[in-house]
Amino acid sequence: MNVATRTPALDVSPTPPPAAAGLPRRRHASAADAAFALAAHAAAWITLALLAAVVGSLVVGASPAIRAYGLAFLWHSEWDPVAGRFGGLVMIYGTLATSFIALAIAVPVSFGIALFLVELAPAWLRRPLGIAIELLAAVPSIVYGMWGLLVFGPVLASFVQQPLQRLWGGVPLLGALVSGPPVGIGILSAGIILAIMIVPFIAAVMRDVFETTPPMLAESAYGLGATTWEVVWKVVLPHAKTGVVGAIILGLGRALGETMAVTFVIGNFNQLNSLSLFEAANSITSALANEFAEASPGLHEASLIYLGLILFVITFVVLALSRVLLARLRHREGART
Repeated sequence: MNVATRTPALDVSPTPPPAAAGLPRRRHASAADAAFALAAHAAAWITLALLAAVVGSLVVGASPAIRAYGLAFLWHSEWDPVAGRFGGLVMIYGTLATSFIALAIAVPVSFGIALFLVELAPAWLRRPLGIAIELLAAVPSIVYGMWGLLVFGPVLASFVQQPLQRLWGGVPLLGALVSGPPVGIGILSAGIILAIMIVPFIAAVMRDVFETTPPMLAESAYGLGATTWEVVWKVVLPHAKTGVVGAIILGLGRALGETMAVTFVIGNFNQLNSLSLFEAANSITSALANEFAEASPGLHEASLIYLGLILFVITFVVLALSRVLLARLRHREGART
């Protein structure tokens, strides 16, 4: 006799999930994440709104000068508040000339400082020297300006300009570059002071970038018989070139926006009659510092605000070009790899 065996049916009905003990904590974390995301978005939009407000206020303030002169303001050199005729060429030239002189001096010096601190300096000297160089960035700009006017200017006039005038006085082009009264103020003096001011920024960034090079790469190059210069040129620089470009752009932005130091040593004189690096000149920041407080409402004030707008555009163009250059450098690195 066959006995039928009955298999009990499986219960496949869904069972409710167990109560999550940490659910309140998860909800609290989600609320905190949402609040943090909201705060981050608000900070980003507030920054953009402030930037737009600055640009808008400059455009509105400069609108009388923009309507009166248009883009011709950029290449007219006359600046006569009494007659009501204004042109920004002198200030634009002074700003660009002093900034590029500063870069031409500061970049090689900063590169040498960063290279020495990373590759050549003994361990006992590396940290104190690095701190001493970075402390230069903490010196107020007005102190640099006073030192440049009272100490550096006379030294530059006595030991640089006068010997060069005696040496190049009869040479047509070189004589014009060193002409002028030996008082130690002018475009060259302002450019050198700016170079001293931006060296700590560029050197600090370059040093940090050089230190990011993997030690294995440098040690491998040394193991293959490379010299220190070959290691720096063929290993460190290719690895850190985007950071080096960023350091240079940081220094250029600092030089373009400097006010008080330049005001002390550039001479604050509106002229383009001489090519001399020792003649008194003017810059956008020094013109704003000297004239804005006493500018009469109307075309004079609007022209000064127009100069501020031009400085903003110059800085924006420099930063935009730096971003394009950095993007191209990264693209080339990716193509090689």
